[in-house]
Amino acid sequence: MQDHEFNQGLMNFIQASPTPFHAVSNMCQLLQDAGFKPLYESDSWRLEKGEAYYVSRNDSSIIAFRMGKDDVDLNGIHMVGAHTDSPCLRVKPQPEKVSQGYFQLGVEVYGGVLLNPWFDRDLSLAGRVNYLDKAGDLQSMLIDLKKPIAIIPSLAIHLDRKANETHSINAQKDLPPILLKLPGEDKPDFRELLLQFVSKQDEQVAEVLDYELSFYDVQPPSYIVLHQDFIASARLDNLLSCYTGLQALLGSKKGKTALLVCNDHEEVGSMSTSGAQGPFLKSVIERIAGTGEDFTRTMDNSLLISADNAHGIHPNYADKHDENHGPKLNGGPVIKVNANQRYASNGETAARFKQMCKQADVPVQSFVVRSDMACGSTIGPLTATEIGVKTIDVGVPTFAMHSIRETAGRWDAFYLYRVLREFYA
Repeated sequence: MQDHEFNQGLMNFIQASPTPFHAVSNMCQLLQDAGFKPLYESDSWRLEKGEAYYVSRNDSSIIAFRMGKDDVDLNGIHMVGAHTDSPCLRVKPQPEKVSQGYFQLGVEVYGGVLLNPWFDRDLSLAGRVNYLDKAGDLQSMLIDLKKPIAIIPSLAIHLDRKANETHSINAQKDLPPILLKLPGEDKPDFRELLLQFVSKQDEQVAEVLDYELSFYDVQPPSYIVLHQDFIASARLDNLLSCYTGLQALLGSKKGKTALLVCNDHEEVGSMSTSGAQGPFLKSVIERIAGTGEDFTRTMDNSLLISADNAHGIHPNYADKHDENHGPKLNGGPVIKVNANQRYASNGETAARFKQMCKQADVPVQSFVVRSDMACGSTIGPLTATEIGVKTIDVGVPTFAMHSIRETAGRWDAFYLYRVLREFYA
């Protein structure tokens, strides 16, 4: 696979995955097309050596794995972890708001959103809808309206002369998107509007009961800058890692036991049934390797690569980085290190990753946050704590992380793919 083919697949995947639900659905389809067999947690599993499987939880987290031909307790599991969620604006349960004759929707801020870029964007709506069908049975479906149906307009500079100096955003007051101009005084019912949309997908829908819906920018991913060296897109953090890990797994050989886990809810702390701090991964590994001593031996022989984007050094804000640890776009994947265990990397796991980069002929960089600044975290430390596996935190350097549109180097995801292929091989 060449870099352009890989990147086109990445951009198509991100465009088709506006929510974690869509990301997992698309990953399931790619896995099924590659011969992976679906599993269900409520069933009894009979796993066979050399076979490949996948299982999802809450439709928003997924684990895919290929059973090796050797004993897993002696050879361990080669694991890659990422997350399916991205910061966004989620629609509230009773979102209806009418002001000055405009119909708006109240939203919650999901995760650490960089809010300013959400203004004046063409927004659509996607997610999961739970409903009753005409037989009275509870059902669910994924929806993606795809077209721009909403906008959050900025306040004109004439009405806020200090907007470029002191402007702050009130999440409750300033963020409700405008859906339409009302012709009269009636206040629309959002669930009734939603019913019109979902009925187009399934005529048996009788009543919308609940939903998990997010706004997103409809602008598609693209190559940018003079020589097309960068990729600009929504949700690069962290669908880039999900897709990269998936492609590496699909291209892996059948010798070693290899696993990919993509958790939801990383951006809000991972504390859920489908998050990295929940029991999903451990329960799957126990069904692969067994419990007690078998599980402990397997984990001691295993390694997890936690893949989550890293902060590329911004040329206009270079002083926000440690001068010796400023990763550059298209400079290769980044090993993330933190003495206070915000990242799970240590000297041993970092050395193993560097060795794999050498074998894959891929450049590698390092990131350490400035000593006078707070450090973010990833699923790496959480997963290492939950299952006791040696872990390395890595990621692709990125500009504008948590913006509605982020930027990464066109070579970096492909570099990471090559390293993960080496890891899984």
